Amino acid sequence: MSESKDFTFCYTSDVDLTVSVRIATLEGNLPKAGGFALLEDPYLKLSTLAEWPELFVTCELWAENCRLAEPISTSYKVFKNKLAWNEWITFPVKFRDLPITTQLVLNVYEPYTPQNYKIVGGTAFRLFGPSNTLKTGKHKLLVSTGKKADGRVESTTPGYVSGEDKEMDRIGKLMRRYERGDVQRLDWLDNLAFREIEKVNAKEVASSKNLYLYIDLPQFDFPLVYQEREYSNPVSSRLADAEIVIVADPEAFLENIYEGKHRRLVRSHRNGPMDRDLKPNARIRDELNRIVQYPPTHSLTSEEKDLVWKFRYHLTRDRRATTKFLKSVAWSDPVEARQAADLLPSWGEVSVEDALEMLGPGFENRAVRGFAVAQLRKADDEDLALYLVQLVQALKFEGLKSDTADVSESPLAEFLVARSIRNPLLGNLFHWYLMVECEDKVWGKLYAKAAYQFIGALMETSDGTHRRDTLRRQGELVGALVGISKEVRSSKEARAKKVSRLQSILSDPKNGLVSFPPLALPLDPSAQVTGIIHEHASVFRSVLSPLRISFRCTDGSEYPVIFKTGDDLRQDQLCIQMVTLMDRLLRKENLDLKLTPYRVLATGVDHGLVQFVPNLAIAAILADYGGSLLNYLREHNRDDAAEFGVSKAAMDSYIRSCAGYSVVTYLLGVGDRHLDNLLLTPDGRLFHVDYSFILGRDPKPFPPPIKLCREMVEAMGGTGHPLFGQFRSYCFVAFTIIRRSANLILNLMSLMVESKLPDIAMEPDKAVWKVQEKFRLDLTEEEAIAFFETVINDSVGALFPQVMEFAHQMAQYFRS
Repeated sequence: MSESKDFTFCYTSDVDLTVSVRIATLEGNLPKAGGFALLEDPYLKLSTLAEWPELFVTCELWAENCRLAEPISTSYKVFKNKLAWNEWITFPVKFRDLPITTQLVLNVYEPYTPQNYKIVGGTAFRLFGPSNTLKTGKHKLLVSTGKKADGRVESTTPGYVSGEDKEMDRIGKLMRRYERGDVQRLDWLDNLAFREIEKVNAKEVASSKNLYLYIDLPQFDFPLVYQEREYSNPVSSRLADAEIVIVADPEAFLENIYEGKHRRLVRSHRNGPMDRDLKPNARIRDELNRIVQYPPTHSLTSEEKDLVWKFRYHLTRDRRATTKFLKSVAWSDPVEARQAADLLPSWGEVSVEDALEMLGPGFENRAVRGFAVAQLRKADDEDLALYLVQLVQALKFEGLKSDTADVSESPLAEFLVARSIRNPLLGNLFHWYLMVECEDKVWGKLYAKAAYQFIGALMETSDGTHRRDTLRRQGELVGALVGISKEVRSSKEARAKKVSRLQSILSDPKNGLVSFPPLALPLDPSAQVTGIIHEHASVFRSVLSPLRISFRCTDGSEYPVIFKTGDDLRQDQLCIQMVTLMDRLLRKENLDLKLTPYRVLATGVDHGLVQFVPNLAIAAILADYGGSLLNYLREHNRDDAAEFGVSKAAMDSYIRSCAGYSVVTYLLGVGDRHLDNLLLTPDGRLFHVDYSFILGRDPKPFPPPIKLCREMVEAMGGTGHPLFGQFRSYCFVAFTIIRRSANLILNLMSLMVESKLPDIAMEPDKAVWKVQEKFRLDLTEEEAIAFFETVINDSVGALFPQVMEFAHQMAQYFRS
């Protein structure tokens, strides 16, 4: 702090506080889309229907045309009377480190599509005034509507208000003086003045066409004047009164050298022949059992690592301890790493879930990854196909650089190529998984080399030429469908005209799609198709206009598929893989919950194939069958002797599938559940589609844990009927069975952290944790069942989702 005769102030270089700002309110006239814009872009209808839009604000700090901190968003909030956040945002930057040109950059966004947001407007605000004094108190910022804020020195979106609001500008300056204590306070007069100020502000906002964002900056006892931090010369530290220069330690986040030396000293006494004979007592044995049962995401403490290392020879009898032992090894120590690699084969055969964990990002040692691949060689092709998506992703953790990588040095790549050559069905999936990853900007070259290695090895086999031509023809077929889909989607015609156009294109002999030599369908290589039945082609009612196409098979049957462009199907592909895995786990325990794991194949980052299963959406059933699912089931499965007039087999399928998908969608955190993406087959099997929101994300506020609408429960006879009790029992048993294989599912999810799937890429470090949280591994089996019972009760009794369902149906009505 410095003083003069009439002015007391502080230098910013002396303020060791983090920068913060309070986002207060947004006032003014929000831009509304016109009639023609609504016709061209149906998503705009959703925002026009809402009385209060779901807005949020992102905050950034800029200086010298560079961003000082990553954007921070306000939390989600439901607005009732006005657009008011009243939320403090704190940046990881201190006032003493701010440059003189620092600007606060604010952008207002509105949800637009399930994956994107629309900019409402932005503004940039300089934190230092003309006299190099830090601005404080309340400020009214002009928002440039429809334009993202520009944080450059000469910003095109300045936050200062134009001259039309001179009165409020004058009042704003007086208010800041009042808050600083420069204006004498008189409570009764101040209250009257504040009321008049609110009237003046409301009048000016109503008459103005602009949009204003109000913010609050921290108040200080003294003005803060900008001053750069001064650093003393290191040479001056030799002098008695010199300051000591503090320099950031680049090794601060590396291993603690003292702990490392302690570990080496302790473990040096445990590397002798006597270690083999060490036996834990009862207390230590219980401690080791507790460590072994940790989930894959659990980090071991130094004490736990030392304990596992001490009794490593004893733990070789328990194959579950393999990964815990590997986590206790100091791989930076060459001697210890060599000892661990030599001991690893002593565990013999480990489970597939442990082998998958060893291929994850937490294990870089070549010996460990080679051991994991050796264990996978024992898996059959059916299991390998189920985990192939993750194994392709695991190539990113092999320590290979995308540009200079030699994939022949990777045991995993060599293994996948060999097995894919041996099994054509596996090879077909492997090829398409590689093709999609080749589009990645970071890892694309690595996967292109893996694809080149696969084709090269394939050509050395006796039927290599035929298989290569099959893959080439599949690519040509997909390319033709992409072009047709984009042409239909870009058309502004009515749906009937689009269907007619699609059938005309498919029937044109020049396109070669009516008939062609037998070809393995990319989605299902076991199906040999010979052409497209153009009469059965159709276009779905959707913004992306997916195509419904029926292929003619060599056995005379049809294979209907959905072809989509403009949508990333890799997330759906992952979720269907998880449904297939969970279905297999349940069937191993003789529990068939009638799940419908239809096939999904992403053929690119924005297009792919989906198997079509004959069905009807629950929303359509309720509209066409008098608001009752029982009427639909009764029409297709009538049995007058059975309860509700529905055959026992159909009702059993309905109850089982409702229970199965309740558990599956809960564990995956599937969101955006409405009655248009819950489908019901004629034989009573319910299943879910559209996995655009997973891991707890949901575009609707307050979503229930499980989608159980009133009509679904009524089809079971209500909550008091024995059928609903049977549904609950199936849920409890399924949750218990899948929960026992939680480590397998968590390891598979951990291999997807670099996959750039939308809901994983948003928070890759939390993706696995979100799934683990659903399992509640901290509870006993009995406690877990009681917990899931509360989940069911909360879902059945949720009222707000019914309101959101009505809003969704209204939006669908206006969209159509």
